[in-house]
Amino acid sequence: MSQTTNFTDLGILVTHLRDVLDNGVEQKNKNNKQIRQILLFAYNGTGKTRLSMSFKEAGKHESERDTLYFNAFTEDLFSWDNDLTSIQESDSQRVLKLNADSRFFAGLQELEMDTRIRPLLQRYADFDFKINTNNWTVSFNREVTNGENSEVIEDIKISRGEENIFIWCFFLAIAQLAIDEQEAYAWVKYIYIDDPISSLDDNNAIAVASHLAQLLIKPSKIKTVISSHHTLFFNVLWNELNDKKKCQPYYLGNDSNSNGYNLRYTNSTPFFHHVALLKQLHEAAESDNLYTYHFNILRNLLEKTATFHGFKNFSACIKKDSDDPEDIVHARMINVLSHGNYSLFEPMEMLDENKQYFKKILGDFMTNYRFNPELFPEQPDLNIEEATQP
Repeated sequence: MSQTTNFTDLGILVTHLRDVLDNGVEQKNKNNKQIRQILLFAYNGTGKTRLSMSFKEAGKHESERDTLYFNAFTEDLFSWDNDLTSIQESDSQRVLKLNADSRFFAGLQELEMDTRIRPLLQRYADFDFKINTNNWTVSFNREVTNGENSEVIEDIKISRGEENIFIWCFFLAIAQLAIDEQEAYAWVKYIYIDDPISSLDDNNAIAVASHLAQLLIKPSKIKTVISSHHTLFFNVLWNELNDKKKCQPYYLGNDSNSNGYNLRYTNSTPFFHHVALLKQLHEAAESDNLYTYHFNILRNLLEKTATFHGFKNFSACIKKDSDDPEDIVHARMINVLSHGNYSLFEPMEMLDENKQYFKKILGDFMTNYRFNPELFPEQPDLNIEEATQP
């Protein structure tokens, strides 16, 4: 396929993704192995959840379906019963209710799900649980140590982050059953996972990505699509799955010209948010198609770089020229960046003078902080002679 492919609607994009997984129609690896996983990086608001549901709906035929999915709707299959007065007089028992009508829980009663979930949960959490298959509820408990004594606190209400990781481990246990071709999940042909780590810190994000990758590289007939806005999670997954040469990474974006979508293959380069932004600025500078809001993006990059390197202000990342002893040009550049509050929704083309300042700042930044030259084959024009003339 070309570097970027445009799709006018979700249905066409879904058909394309299924074709890639079923037929390996594009970007095969050197060993010509069948593609088994697709990774999609997309910002919030792009339509990742809608895409996952459209993918699922495309596999429904009468009463049959082919996709086991994890997304925001999966979390809705679990709900808290917080009406304590209806539970018991002590007002102390809290349970998580399961939607008994969903095929997601098809193997709950026969396959001893608690014994499958528990070892997964113990990787990330310090609480335990009990599944009641008679009334379709889950209760939680935690062992609390006080000095030399310890006790188990029953029927606790876990935090939202703990609830999310429990649901994720529940899903992983089901995915494992599907991959192992258990009869209750024999209908699963695809697994679609959308942003499973919204409430996790970076340490757990790495652990979740690594563990998921180890599950997916096992021999299986099941194909997988994973979409995320979390750069660290995306890159850990790609680095682990790429080793088997059966995974394809893409950047998913909105097509502003058609209200559709575009899909860009990342050329086997791990996708980082800051690299994508820098590439956008570099291309804008190369084409001289610069708008005022590009200053906002540039300042964002400078601020993050300054913080990473321990500076207090982004101005430390703007080069001071030796032939400008009074820092006139340097001061002008900082002034332009500091007082720009430019709208993304009402873009205005930069003045020629500001374009020169922009190219100067960007060019010096890319010279001082080395980036892969294969991603940036040509540096923007650093000539600001006209802009600095009195």
